[in-house]
Amino acid sequence: MGLDAPLEELLEGVTSEELRGMLVALNIKPPGTRQQRTAAVLHHHGDPECIASMVAKAPPSARELLEHRARSAPRHTDFIVFGAPQPDSRPGERWALDRGLLIRNRHGYGPARMPAEVTLALRGPDWHAPFDPVPPAAEMVSVAAAEVEREAAAAATGFAAHAASVLSVCSSAPPARLKSGGIGARELGRIGKAAQTDDVAVRLVLEAAYSVGLMARDGHLVAPTQKYDAWAAQEPAARFAVLLQAWWNLPLTPSQARDEENRSLPALAGAPPCDGCLQARRGLLTAAARLPEGLGARVAADLGPLAAWHRPLAHLSFQDEAPFATAVREAELLGVIARGSLSPLGEALLAGNAEVLATECQRLLPEATGTARLGSDLTAVVSGTPTASLAELLDATADRETSGMASVWRFSAASIRRALDAGLALDEVSAELTAIAEGPLPQPLSYLIADAARRHGRVRVAPAACVIHGDEPSLLAELATHRGLAPLGLRQLAPTVLVSAGTPDQTLAALRDQGYAPVAEAPDGTVRVERVPPQRAAAVPTPRKPSAKTGGRLTTHKAAEVSEAVDSHAVAARLLAAPPTLPDPDPFGAGGPFGTDTEEIVAGYAKQLTYADVRQLGHALDAGTAIAIEYVSTSGSRTVRTLSRLELDPPYLEAWCHLREAERVFTLSRIHSVMPTGHA
Repeated sequence: MGLDAPLEELLEGVTSEELRGMLVALNIKPPGTRQQRTAAVLHHHGDPECIASMVAKAPPSARELLEHRARSAPRHTDFIVFGAPQPDSRPGERWALDRGLLIRNRHGYGPARMPAEVTLALRGPDWHAPFDPVPPAAEMVSVAAAEVEREAAAAATGFAAHAASVLSVCSSAPPARLKSGGIGARELGRIGKAAQTDDVAVRLVLEAAYSVGLMARDGHLVAPTQKYDAWAAQEPAARFAVLLQAWWNLPLTPSQARDEENRSLPALAGAPPCDGCLQARRGLLTAAARLPEGLGARVAADLGPLAAWHRPLAHLSFQDEAPFATAVREAELLGVIARGSLSPLGEALLAGNAEVLATECQRLLPEATGTARLGSDLTAVVSGTPTASLAELLDATADRETSGMASVWRFSAASIRRALDAGLALDEVSAELTAIAEGPLPQPLSYLIADAARRHGRVRVAPAACVIHGDEPSLLAELATHRGLAPLGLRQLAPTVLVSAGTPDQTLAALRDQGYAPVAEAPDGTVRVERVPPQRAAAVPTPRKPSAKTGGRLTTHKAAEVSEAVDSHAVAARLLAAPPTLPDPDPFGAGGPFGTDTEEIVAGYAKQLTYADVRQLGHALDAGTAIAIEYVSTSGSRTVRTLSRLELDPPYLEAWCHLREAERVFTLSRIHSVMPTGHA
């Protein structure tokens, strides 16, 4: 109708002093409070005759401006430029602003706006909203009823197949809800990829199924209900009739994927009811029903302007480039509109007769297909909508490639393995596929099933908290059958290997309780020494005594750590007892005479060390100093360890490992080099 906001809304940004000026210009005595002044202006402008009489006596420039603004649509700005307020650029505008016939915002920016009451008063009592009694013309083409039914049946059959596959995917892997509610774009994409359908069909199916109770919230998921199982067991015509009736009554636009700010919209987000969305569908079908018999729109989108004419207050989606383009696309997808004309399904919806709708669905949609054509290219092709059992079997043994009027699955080694993992045996897979095949199983498929079954289970993965192994098969067989060790759930994998369900500490304790003497291993395969180092308290620093009083106040200093006094005599004795220099390496590589027995013992086991490394390790053992070694574990990992408190126990070296901060046992043959270190 080309009206701006009402006067009361525009006056919200007007100050009390400005209201006083308006009333003075209108020859009205201003009341005391702002609320009273607002009410006085509203009362005066609420009389159309008073407004028309005042404008008739206005200066010509002001009268011309106001009459022009009353005939034109309101001007809205998307942005304003901050700076000095906009001056009164047009003649007569100041006169209208002073009397409240035009109003600017509270800061004086932007164009002046005309209240709706002033606009209606200046248009006069004989003005009516524009209305074209003739509906817009659409380019028509001749369409036979048989063609409309055939296209509608194809669309409905394809949508029924898509709906079955979408809800089947949701049944096997229910989609997760967002924290803010609804199903997000990532889950919608996953469902569409698994069901081989687009986002529009996925959203439409989910919204329709949720509205009739086929799906419901289950914690953070949206899962099919028990009602879905009964729905899935029905024929495609009955399934489709339920979803079609649900779409007809949805108080929203289910396929809308973006909001006004182009942000992705989740599905099943609980949008508020939109009566305009319902009116859009009803207007679209009403417009299609008014077309002459035997004719249809050349382009289905041309039905949108007709729907807007029949339902002028219906909701126009912001994402539609043409009027009601989204509603037209949904109607075509469901077979309600076909070849630019109303189909028998649309006629039944518009009549509101559920029995007629069920009859038309049963007439147009074929029965569910219980067989598939299995090809030598390892594909399974199903014409029409597969039965629930057929779709379940093919989804379990093959990967869906297409869905619609004809659904295609492809077999692979991975898909057959998936079926075997689910508990099906070789004979069961072959027997069930033979039962649904239109002929004998193709030879490539039989070979594929046999090969997958032959390879299946050759390698097994068993859960275990720890492993028990030893060199005596009879001892491990005794442990496996020991009643006292039954809580560990011991299972024998090999004559010398057992797996336990208990943790390493629990297993060690249980074995020791039964009189055995096991040892623990570290992750690198070395024996784990369970000796606990003695605990010592940290030295407590001696606090400094407070200083004497200074200036009448007692001042104290923060206690500082005091290092232990160094005994110079002990240091001198250690220096005299030590050799003058570190042992020199063998310059010729011929292995000179060993300086000590320790060096000779180390050299006999540490085959990876040079003569110089042997002399350094022997010196560290005899002098009790720390040493750094390069060590290679049984897994092949190479690490550098700093060791102290060394003890030689051929073929092992026991020491305190500074890296692990624990006692460790090292095999001398796995030490590859020795280096001095700064540790005492």
